[in-house]
Amino acid sequence: MLLAQQVDPKVLVMIFIGLAVLVMLLVIFAVFASYFRWWIQSVLTNAGITIWDLIGMTFRKVNAAVIVKSKIMAVTAGLDRREITTKALEAHYLAGGNVPVVMRALIAANKAKMLKLSFREATAIDLAGRNILEAVQTSVYPKVIDCPAKGSSRSSLDAVAKNGIQLKVTARVTVRANLQQLIGGAGEETIIARVGEGIVSAIGSADDHRMVLANPNMISRTVLERRLDSQTAFEIVSIDIADMDVGENIGARLQADQAEADTRVARARAEGRRAMAVAAEQERMAEVEQSRARLVEAEADVPKAMADAFRSGRLGIMDYNKLRNIQADTDMRRSIAGVSTGVGASLSKT
Repeated sequence: MLLAQQVDPKVLVMIFIGLAVLVMLLVIFAVFASYFRWWIQSVLTNAGITIWDLIGMTFRKVNAAVIVKSKIMAVTAGLDRREITTKALEAHYLAGGNVPVVMRALIAANKAKMLKLSFREATAIDLAGRNILEAVQTSVYPKVIDCPAKGSSRSSLDAVAKNGIQLKVTARVTVRANLQQLIGGAGEETIIARVGEGIVSAIGSADDHRMVLANPNMISRTVLERRLDSQTAFEIVSIDIADMDVGENIGARLQADQAEADTRVARARAEGRRAMAVAAEQERMAEVEQSRARLVEAEADVPKAMADAFRSGRLGIMDYNKLRNIQADTDMRRSIAGVSTGVGASLSKT
């Protein structure tokens, strides 16, 4: 109590102020120590990133190391500093983009001196999900696409010339990336499909398969003239026929199948005509049986008519004997000729 009463209040205030200043100095030193390395790199490379920018990145939840390294790469590579600003890099980072990959792609395009790629286009391509660095590398160093693609269910493109001979073709398509069509442009699958369609069409328009075998370049020339790379993310540099084999004689097989089908149709028609002939024969046999039945009925009426003639006196004994003699003579002649008659048999019975 006595010590507290003896201490001057002004002294206590000064002590508290000194402690506060010390704490602030410690905080500033800690922040400065945390960002000193990035700040000194920025100063030495003339990147234009201040200590306050680094502190602001912390509050904006931006990785300062990524931004500083990317900005240093852009400055040292001689990229346009008016377009690639610190805020632009932070905005692309916050949007979910890959800032280092974009910087490396811009540097590669700038060093190539044949590609025109702006920071806005690069960030748009990156945010669209494309690998901008791989696209730039493909533009500088074209890559080869197999047609059909490796791992597909078919090992070759099968096409048939006009003479019916099948050709099995494999091709290699050399493409380079079209940076202006990367957003919204079709990918490798479309290129493979279009080239395959073009090859099949070129072979199908050939009159003879030997013309294609002798000059495979006609396929490449025909396909390239069709501008198959339009609205795609690639530009076709060349189409090379890697392998070409002769397959089956599709024309002969189709003709054989057609002949077999025609044979079956002819057999069916012949079977129909045979069935109709059998039916007609059965009808005629039925008509013959009906005629025989009517003949038997008529023969049965002969004895009755003769008996009625005897009773009425229209037929005498002499007339009957003459009729029997004539009938006997007729039966003899028929027996000699090998012909029998039912009428004579009925008379003889009578």
